[in-house]
Amino acid sequence: MEYIEEIQEQVILVGVQLDENDNVKESLDELEELADTAGAQTVGKIIQNRETVHPGTYIGKGKIEEVRALMLATDATGIICDDELSPAQMNNLEHELECKVMDRTLLILDIFAKHATTSEGKIQVELAQLRYRASRLVGLGASLSRLGGGIGTRGPGEKKLESDRRLIRKRITALKEELSQVEKHRELLRTGRTRGKMKTAAIVGYTNAGKSTILNRMVEQFGELPEKTVMEKDMLFATLETSVRSIDTGHNKPFFLTDTVGFIHKLPHGLVKAFRSTLEEVKYADLLVQVVDFSDENYRQQMQVTADTLKELGAGDIPQIVVYNKADKCGME
Repeated sequence: MEYIEEIQEQVILVGVQLDENDNVKESLDELEELADTAGAQTVGKIIQNRETVHPGTYIGKGKIEEVRALMLATDATGIICDDELSPAQMNNLEHELECKVMDRTLLILDIFAKHATTSEGKIQVELAQLRYRASRLVGLGASLSRLGGGIGTRGPGEKKLESDRRLIRKRITALKEELSQVEKHRELLRTGRTRGKMKTAAIVGYTNAGKSTILNRMVEQFGELPEKTVMEKDMLFATLETSVRSIDTGHNKPFFLTDTVGFIHKLPHGLVKAFRSTLEEVKYADLLVQVVDFSDENYRQQMQVTADTLKELGAGDIPQIVVYNKADKCGME
């Protein structure tokens, strides 16, 4: 059997700075990490200072010419914009640049599709993908037919669904019903844990802060089933599923420890909506353990993103313990 090697996409990252306090450079650095996780190589970055985002093309005409020149110089195959694009912006940029145009939302959706392993995760990802694509059928279809795959085409959403809004709405309805059944099962499990009167602690924090690693160390030392560890990997969104483990430190106060989906700057609204039942596990915790990557120079901003996301989920007032992780990478013991 002959295998065709997938060609790595070469991308240029594009951001718009609307205010001098915007950390667009750091945001593009994070976008580069996301692109790398999705399998693309960043070959250039461009930032435009504007009072407002261009309603038709995201960036102005002069910057489009700059992007075009950089694409020619680097042999880039596409661009990724740091904000979610409107259907018109995506269509117009594709027309102007004649290349694949993606945004932060599409990139994160692609990573979620790549890492989803459970039936619930796959349902949630497909639901978010379809909601995103429903309003972008023309623009996205054009780019996919032109470039034949890559970022934004993997996962459940890769199935050859007809580009018909009625059929997509029907599929969304079916997925929501499937998800509703999964949520009922999750509620039964949560009720069972509550009846047992055991307290629950939820590990929260920015993606790739080391949450799964801390859960695993606790399970190995204090877990009822030490072999039941979860996957840990040095990448963004390595874990998408909520994992609950029973912990007993030997002080006659066993508790449940929950690992949760990591947060990120500009987490797409569609993902928050689709993964709400998973993310909302934190609402039912008695204690939150916020894990912070202390080696990241932007750790304070990441803590603020975590605080904002917890508040949005209705978990902002739950007592917290902050764990400063990866301090050894800073030369601290």
